[in-house]
Amino acid sequence: MNNFLHLEKISKIFGGNKKIKVLNDLSYNFDKGRTYSIIGPSGSGKSTLLNILSLIDRPTNGIMKFNNKQVNFNQSDDNDVFRAHKIGIIYQQNNLLSDFTALENVYLAALAIGNNKKSALLKAKDILKKVGLAKRLEHFPSQLSGGEMQRVAIARALINNPEIILADEPTGSLDLNTAKEVFELIINQKMENRLIIFATHNRFFANKSDCILEMIDGKIKTINV
Repeated sequence: MNNFLHLEKISKIFGGNKKIKVLNDLSYNFDKGRTYSIIGPSGSGKSTLLNILSLIDRPTNGIMKFNNKQVNFNQSDDNDVFRAHKIGIIYQQNNLLSDFTALENVYLAALAIGNNKKSALLKAKDILKKVGLAKRLEHFPSQLSGGEMQRVAIARALINNPEIILADEPTGSLDLNTAKEVFELIINQKMENRLIIFATHNRFFANKSDCILEMIDGKIKTINV
């Protein structure tokens, strides 16, 4: 579907007296069935953009549409529901709940959209097996390696079968070999009915995407097609 996610003149300004414009009238269309990588130096706005796309943050100005429906950033409850059902988010720091097992961290995401506990547990076990953690279900994050924790985070992002996967430096804290394994898990989630956008400093990983975008002066520039 063309123009599944539409951005029009998105700006984001931080600060009080000394204002910093991180996003500058940024416009772009993202299509389903494609993977997009966003590259650029630290501070270029990659994370800010992903936070807006995930409805965690709101732009200072501009319009965002999903499926031609404009997002109302004032409707935080509706946006929370949309995020839970439609968006899977993977962070550099996995943000797992330390007092919960791998299985619990994942099935809680399924409970968030109204699945009953039995159904959520079955889904969580299945997806953890698919990411190679069948024998680590009852382990706490402190008992897992960095790569295993990120696999749990990926499973958590995938459990509700999101139409959009957003990943912010998802392999940035991992050694190279583990990073490659984790990245392959993410890139292999590409589907005709799904959009994947990830930010990375690693050009090797960026080159694996269908479209490489570069953040320059608060705007996006396509550097391949």
